[in-house]
Amino acid sequence: MFFVSGLLGEGRGTAGWRAWALMLCGGLQLLAGASHAKAPVPSALPVVTGVEIRRTTDGIPHLRAGSWRELGVGVGYVQAQDALCTLAEAFVTYEGRRAWFFGADGRPARDSTFGRPKNVDLDFFFRAFADDKVLASYREQHPPELNELVDGFAAGYNRYLADARSGQVRATGRSCLKQPWVRDITADDIHRRMFAAQIAAGYAKFITEMANAKPVKSTSDAKVGEGGDAVLRSRLAQRIGTQPGIGSNVLAFGREATGGDGAVLFGNPHWYWGGPDRFYQMHLTIPGKIDVAGVAFLGVPVVMIGFNDHVAWSHTVSEARRFGLFDVTLDAADPTRYQVDGKTEAMTAREVGVEVRADDGSVRRITRTFYRTRFGPVVDLGGHNAAFGWGLAHALVIRDVNAENFRIFRNFFYWNQAKSLDDFIAIQRREAAVPWVNTVAIGRGEGRGDGRVWYGDVGAVPNAPDDLRKACMTPLAAGFANVDPHTPVLDGSRSACDWRLDLAAVQPGAMPVAALPWLLREDYVANMNDSYWLSNVRQPLEGFPSLLGGERKPLDLRGRLGHHMALDLLRGQATSAEALSRRVMRDVLTPRSYSAELFKGEVLAQACVQPVVELDADMLKAAGLDGLVKVGTAARKVDVARACTVLRRWANKANPGDHGVLLWEALWARLEQIPADDLYGVAFSSDAPLDTPRKLLTSEGTAAKALAATVVEFGAKGWSLDGVLGAHRFVASGGYRFPIYGGCHSAGYFTVACNDDGGNKLGPDSLANSYLQVVRFGPSGVEAHTLLAHGQDEAAVAGGQGAAPVARYARKAWLRFPFREDEIARDPKRSRLVLSP
Repeated sequence: MFFVSGLLGEGRGTAGWRAWALMLCGGLQLLAGASHAKAPVPSALPVVTGVEIRRTTDGIPHLRAGSWRELGVGVGYVQAQDALCTLAEAFVTYEGRRAWFFGADGRPARDSTFGRPKNVDLDFFFRAFADDKVLASYREQHPPELNELVDGFAAGYNRYLADARSGQVRATGRSCLKQPWVRDITADDIHRRMFAAQIAAGYAKFITEMANAKPVKSTSDAKVGEGGDAVLRSRLAQRIGTQPGIGSNVLAFGREATGGDGAVLFGNPHWYWGGPDRFYQMHLTIPGKIDVAGVAFLGVPVVMIGFNDHVAWSHTVSEARRFGLFDVTLDAADPTRYQVDGKTEAMTAREVGVEVRADDGSVRRITRTFYRTRFGPVVDLGGHNAAFGWGLAHALVIRDVNAENFRIFRNFFYWNQAKSLDDFIAIQRREAAVPWVNTVAIGRGEGRGDGRVWYGDVGAVPNAPDDLRKACMTPLAAGFANVDPHTPVLDGSRSACDWRLDLAAVQPGAMPVAALPWLLREDYVANMNDSYWLSNVRQPLEGFPSLLGGERKPLDLRGRLGHHMALDLLRGQATSAEALSRRVMRDVLTPRSYSAELFKGEVLAQACVQPVVELDADMLKAAGLDGLVKVGTAARKVDVARACTVLRRWANKANPGDHGVLLWEALWARLEQIPADDLYGVAFSSDAPLDTPRKLLTSEGTAAKALAATVVEFGAKGWSLDGVLGAHRFVASGGYRFPIYGGCHSAGYFTVACNDDGGNKLGPDSLANSYLQVVRFGPSGVEAHTLLAHGQDEAAVAGGQGAAPVARYARKAWLRFPFREDEIARDPKRSRLVLSP
């Protein structure tokens, strides 16, 4: 079998990039692309037999097939080419065999939407919940064409694995190739993968607590308020996964912003750079049936964020709760029986077994029993607060609306083929399937284009409105509301307190579409992971149930900046969608630190009154410095004059060549730990949501002490106060080091580059800009520019191969996406492979 591999390097602008890299990186050279033969531009497209795989600049695969199954073969093949080891390990996870291959107490190497629970807990969870009934539901509820696509993916993955193992294709960098856990897959593996994504905002948040739930043997129940709630509160504050900041930005501009010339969409998830949930970019075509491009999670054969010739869309993580809890009253004589309407019912019990292989090769089988009530399975949160554990009198039960929602990927399948914005909206409202994200979309239209923009948090949500929550409140529910006010906790001793059934709803127990928030505008819509409430500042959405995210509450700094950027672009009076697109591409990669724009002047006015600040031992310990410096009994005098000078000179942006960025970020991280009531002189007002809270109010030298503590921290770490950002925030890839712009969302960056471990080097465990797209529609159809910050290859940000997309992102060189056949044929990096049937 013949294959020309995806090539590194860049065909245009090489000299400018080399100069930029030399200036910032001390002599690094740009990657040189390997030579290859150019395929001729076809005069007419041949009939497709099998699947044609063409790779263009940055290794993006364009798949063209004659049937759904063959298209799936292409998707499975190219994803395995670029991410075999990540996919193979993920399939082990979803099958529930991690403890066998990687040890019971080990954890996944990479983060994902379900975090990093112990291997054995993951095994028990997936075996208990991604069962045969779930797999059958996908087959039953997916259209036949999607089933064919899934079957094809498995066949394509297996075909690549066979080709790589036989040496027919090169498998450079795939160190897992000969490992025993790398195996052929079936459609069941893809469906289990879908299930993992499906329950990311519900069950996946509590895998450990569900996998270890069991009746207690103690003689008393804890009271609400006993024990700490901080970890649980923090867990629930993250709508997806465990790392702060995961989410997205999305802006869409209508005809008011483009001079009547249609609409423009910008989408930008801040997502995983590694692991099973990273994005994969691809272009899928069956002539006359589908022609769509964008990204999907690894292991998914449909485009989840992207565009076709008629619509474009993107998502942000929603604030809405997708699960609820029930406070069930237990039988005093048996904690596996519970009371409903004055009668006792037995929980259903299911024993699940997991095989574990020890280091010495010995094998043992361990079992656990999972218990389920009519409301859902038991979840034991007693490790966070004993009152929320499985006691003798009460237990908590979880219900995930998406555990019963098998419409999700057929919704994406239909969107991939949508013919207009109205068609797109109708699909979303008909399926009511979107699992845990907001949706923003634009369409092509006729003439000068469809100038409308769509926002909707329309999907699967528990039908637990506020009046039901009030009527079904229990003391335990009231206590849980102090931890998280958005999660509905209902009285499980009354059948009337189950999620309401509405005949208008697509799914039993789900909220009807008519009760969900949406906007159709001609100016703009935006979401930066704040609630639906302020998706357009001119038309707040109000009067919705609190579990959807809440209203009239502060936006975070990234959200405030995003809306200001949108309004500035709207007022810019662009004369066309093309002109607005250029401005958007410039602005969204300008790494503004909004915290510095708003508050740096006030901080320096308070912190720099005296050049020397005195810190005593208690202050050093409170600042978390006792682990970095020796804390004695004498006060430490800290010279802050140099730090003040550096911050005054800094232009409040985080480009690789900027000085003072890290100093401000460390200082702001200390200040933002202060409660808002103590930090700001003007509190949040829903009448001025983009401008409040404001006026930094610190007392007793708080700002000065925070700055002094930051200076001490930098000294202990050996960091220069005016160090250049690019020396600290970078990606190592393909033997080169690429400085990266931006910062963490908490400092108010719209352009996000954040490492959860607090280190400098960005890599597979980072959360940052991932897939970016700016899309409009011109006379010839879709016009899209994209960036895939972490690249296609699973090793691109882990020091391995596939660095070209990373280099592109580092220099902000948007890629004009080759969507049409003539554009693909002209691409300077084009290669071609045909897989026969």
